[in-house]
Parts: sequence; C-alpha cells; structure tokens
Amino acid sequence: MKKRESWSFEPIGIAQTCFKEKFGIPRQPGLVAGATGTLKLFPHHTGEELKGALRSLEGFSHLWVIFVFHEHDAKKWKPGIRPPRLGGNRKVGVLASRSPHRPNPIGLSVVKIEEVLPDAKGGPEIRVSGVDLLDGTPILDIKPYIEYADSISGTKGGWADEPITKTPVAFSPESELRLSEIIQNDIQKKFIGLRDLIIEMLEIDPRPAFQKRRMPPGHPSAEGTRYGFALLDFDVKWEIKDGHFRVLDIPLLKKTSPVK
Repeated sequence: MKKRESWSFEPIGIAQTCFKEKFGIPRQPGLVAGATGTLKLFPHHTGEELKGALRSLEGFSHLWVIFVFHEHDAKKWKPGIRPPRLGGNRKVGVLASRSPHRPNPIGLSVVKIEEVLPDAKGGPEIRVSGVDLLDGTPILDIKPYIEYADSISGTKGGWADEPITKTPVAFSPESELRLSEIIQNDIQKKFIGLRDLIIEMLEIDPRPAFQKRRMPPGHPSAEGTRYGFALLDFDVKWEIKDGHFRVLDIPLLKKTSPVK
C-alpha cells in the first residue's frame, strides 16, 4: 500500500457572522434564511491578489463554502455519533453524517450570495445569507453553485429524510419593548431583521439532542426551563412556556458597545 500523504492548507479568509457562540447555530445552511454574514477574504494568498480571483462571481446566486470546524479537535473524533435529528436515540457512522467531529474537521455549506465587493477595505468581501458558520470560521475555499451539476433530482435522504418539526415562538411584553428600542436606535439598520432572525432560530429548537429528547417543548418537565444564546450584539434570553418558546429579554452582550 502506498504511503499516505498529508497536506496543509492556509485559509483564504474568515467568516464574519451573526453567530458569536456555537449554541444556537443552525445545524445546516439555509435553515435560517435571515442569518447573514460576510466572507472576508485576505487581500493576498501565496503572493497572489484574491481580488482578481473573484472575477465573474457576481453572476452566480449561490456559493459553496469549504471551511474548518476550528473549535473542534480532530483527534477526538469517533466513528459513531448520535445525530440531533434522531434525538440522540440512534447511532450512525460519522461519515454518514455532517457532524463537525470528523477525521478531518472540514465543513461544506451552500449559501446565498447577496453582494460581491472585490474592492472592500481590508480585502475582498462576499456578503451572504443562510449561513450556519460560527463567527471567525476559517475559509479554505469557495466554489460557485451550479444548478445543472449540483441540483440532483430523485435523491434519498437516509436517516435525515424526516421533515423538521417547528415550534411556535412568542415574545414577552418586555422583549417586544426591547425590540422596539433596538430598531429605533439602530441608525445603521444593522438589526432591522432581528425579530425574524430570532424566530427562525428558535422555531427549529437550537437545544442539544439530549435536552430535546428529555424535555420536548410540550412536556411538563420542560415547562419554565430557561436558555440564552449570543446573536449579533445581543444575549437572547428565552424559556419554554405552554408548549412554545417565549423570548424573555434581549439585552446587549456584556462585551459590546451600546447600540448607536
């Protein structure tokens, strides 16, 4: 058997996204259409300008992003995992899943291109939506999505073929007031879609599989349990109430500056 070779890769940029922590990130791209981000490319890569490498990309609607699960240790991967889609009740092979805990921690996501800015300050930018990437994710490569080659009819989804269950989302009076304040003070229009983004994230239940299994939204054991996740500049606090998810408050994250 031929000796196995190894390769090392240098990222071409990083993803700047609304997800500041792993908890709450959608488990697949496109599940939260309002989740936006920017692929910030470095000005140069191995001595060549990346600006020229983006020529004609604006003609495509979607993009494949090849990235590194930089907060996972590849040495800790296991051949079997329990997917959240199966409630953690069934084990499948890691290579029959999209788990980040892989032999090589490399991910693949398809995102929608909103704008291509080759002359952006500090390096070219591609503004995208439908992201499932943690802020700061290293980008290894990008490739245009081509429908005739990438869209395949008559496929099978295996164990992931079941439709995703969505849970109703409500807002407390306090959180509604806070949303109004955020929008009114948002001069740069950074948070105009915040309400819809929170709903999209919560309705697919961002909790870990073991919590979903032990405490489904309609079960008495789940009633009143409280959670939170970091989103953009905010700490979204919510609870399970009467079978739905209820947003309680949306304070600023402690390490961010006040909304201007």
